[in-house]
Amino acid sequence: METLTWSHNVSSSLHLPRPHSSSRIRRFRISCISDQTSKGNQMIISVTGATGFIGRRLVQRLHQDKHSVHVLTRSRSKAEAIFPVKEFPGIKIAEEPEWKNSIQGSTGVVNLAGMPISTRWSSEVTALFLSLPLLDCIDLKIHTISAKVVELINSAPEDIRPKVFVSATAVGYYGTSETQVFDEQSPSGNDYLAEVCREWESTALKVNGDVRVALIRIGVVLGKDGGALAKMIPLFKMFAGGPIGSGKQWFSWIHLDDIVNLIYEALINPSYEGVINGTAPNPVRFAELCDQLGYALGRPSWLPVPDFALKAVLGEGASVVLEGQRVLPNQAKKLGFSFKYSYVKDALKSILS
Repeated sequence: METLTWSHNVSSSLHLPRPHSSSRIRRFRISCISDQTSKGNQMIISVTGATGFIGRRLVQRLHQDKHSVHVLTRSRSKAEAIFPVKEFPGIKIAEEPEWKNSIQGSTGVVNLAGMPISTRWSSEVTALFLSLPLLDCIDLKIHTISAKVVELINSAPEDIRPKVFVSATAVGYYGTSETQVFDEQSPSGNDYLAEVCREWESTALKVNGDVRVALIRIGVVLGKDGGALAKMIPLFKMFAGGPIGSGKQWFSWIHLDDIVNLIYEALINPSYEGVINGTAPNPVRFAELCDQLGYALGRPSWLPVPDFALKAVLGEGASVVLEGQRVLPNQAKKLGFSFKYSYVKDALKSILS
């Protein structure tokens, strides 16, 4: 699930298992030893969603640090185009029948697979969801990717089973609000995307109890070559950019470099377990984001984008941007994670320079 990266699946009333159950904590204390022995050494990391906005940068980072990377993909040609062998020697590209062999023997697995919210929900996708039973819809995306990965991890012999599973989820878990502040201890929301995220996380938590699990609830990822900014920048350059909706809705963002560093840290640091919000420490109102973006581009940001225009671009996903939520990364801060970009002004300056 790239920027505003969420999988568009639905679920019935689902209960999210407690990520910090006592049994998992006891197992975690035992597994810390093996995690620490691999820290600083070469890792073998299998990645789903590697060809996406976040995945591309994560693979680049792992490759630069001399780790072995297995790109788990459903399109070899697409993966080979993004990771040409001349630039990424040694990277293994594995199509679905090869996922089992790639996961077995990996140090860790990162699951970034999903449908980006910044892609409009087409009438075909909406019709598909409306025409199928609820649980069948879940199977389409979550079960066929996330659950498959979990199944392959669990079926691996203990001596070659990955030690850590980092699974991306989204801040949509909390629902939307203009007044509430959400952290990792906040309850889930009641809307459609909150249900999606609950099912996403419950699937990830079915992994073997001896595997350390980190669930990264990702906000809106800001970067130059994809995601929300890639759609917004052309509008501002044409003097057509401005606040969306009221402009008062909260925008919980994170720089691409920081979310990649957070995922990387979760792979190597045994303290990273359970839910961790992947957002910058200082969320902003959407109007402020537009002001800062207009300033960085030398363009005005006074022209509001009407709700119907956003819905024409994002379809059902427009509610995420029109309503928003204020999410704080309390757990990442407690763990000592150092954000490179804490303020949106600095993030935009680095992206647009």
